[in-house]
Amino acid sequence: MEPSLGAEVRLRVAEDGRILEASGACEEALRVPAAALLGRPVWEALRVDAPALKTLYARTAQGPTLDFLAEQSPATPTVTRVTEPRTCLRLHAVRRGDTCEVSVINLSEMLKGAPPLQVSRFSSSLSHELRNPLSSIKLAVQTLARNQAVGERDRRRLDIAHREIRTLERMLWMLSEYGRDTAPHLEAVTLQFLLQQASEMIEPELKERAVILDVQEPAETPRVLADLGRIRPVLAQLVLNIAMGLERGAPLKIHFRLEEGGTGAVLGLEDPASELLPEERSTLFEPFGSRLARGAGLSLAALRQVMRQQEGEVTAEPLASGGTLFLLCFPGVP
Repeated sequence: MEPSLGAEVRLRVAEDGRILEASGACEEALRVPAAALLGRPVWEALRVDAPALKTLYARTAQGPTLDFLAEQSPATPTVTRVTEPRTCLRLHAVRRGDTCEVSVINLSEMLKGAPPLQVSRFSSSLSHELRNPLSSIKLAVQTLARNQAVGERDRRRLDIAHREIRTLERMLWMLSEYGRDTAPHLEAVTLQFLLQQASEMIEPELKERAVILDVQEPAETPRVLADLGRIRPVLAQLVLNIAMGLERGAPLKIHFRLEEGGTGAVLGLEDPASELLPEERSTLFEPFGSRLARGAGLSLAALRQVMRQQEGEVTAEPLASGGTLFLLCFPGVP
C-alpha cells in the first residue's frame, strides 16, 4: 500500500474485519501508531459503533465502494467522557477480492481552525457525494422488505437498516443545510405547526422510544416568519437529540412564548439529560464543537446557520434543575 497524504489513514482489512496493513497519518488522525492497529478488528481499532460498522463493512461485498460517517468513542474511562472532544471520521471502503481497503479521514482534525466558508463548502460537497450511494442502499432495502418470503429474523434486520438509513439521511440534511447559502423563503407560520411538521419527520424514532412531546402553549398563538422547508429538518434533529437522552416514555418539555413588545416568538426545548459545560459554551454551535450535537457533529451548527439566515437566533443556557434549555428565537410577523 502506498503512504497516505495529509490526515488520511489507509487500511487493508481481512474478511473477518482484522486490520492487515496500516499506513498514513495514523498518529495524527487516530492518535495511535500504525503498528498498534495491526491484527485488531477495524471497529475496535477505530473506536466506532461495532454493530453499525460491521453491517456497513459486510455490505462492501455487495458493491464496489461504500462511504459512511462514524463518530469515534472517547478513549478514556466513562467518568471523563463528558470533557473529551467529539471526533467524526469519514470512511471510504473498497472491496479488493477477499480483502477490503478502507480510507479513514479525521474530519474533526482536518477542519480544525478552518474558515466557516471552507467548512460550509466541504459540507455541501460531502453531502452530495454520499447521497447517491445512500439512495442505492435505501432502494435495495425497500425492495427486500417487499419480498413476502423474507423471514421474521431478516425482517427485523431490515427494520434496523431502515432506521440507520433514516439516521444517515438526517446527517446528510445537516451537512446540506450547513453548506447552503441561498436566500430563505420566509412565510408566516405558527410555532405549533412548525413543531408538528418537524416531529413528523422523526415520528418512527419517537414512537420507538415512547417519547411524548409535552407542549406548553400561551393563550395567544405565536406566529413567526420562517422557511419551513429548511427549519423543519434541523429542528427535527434537535428534538431527536433530546429524545435520545430521555428514559423510555418520558415527556419532552417544550414551551412557546411571545417576546416582549411582540417583535417575535421563542420556542424552548428542555434537555434534562445533557449538561452544558462552561468550556463548551463558546463552541457549542460550531462544527464538531460539542458532544450535544449529533448528526455528523453539525446538527447544532446547521441549526444556528439556518436560524441566522432567517433573521432568527438559537441559544442555550443551563437549567436550574440540571440539563440544558435550547431557545429558538424567530422574527415575528409584521
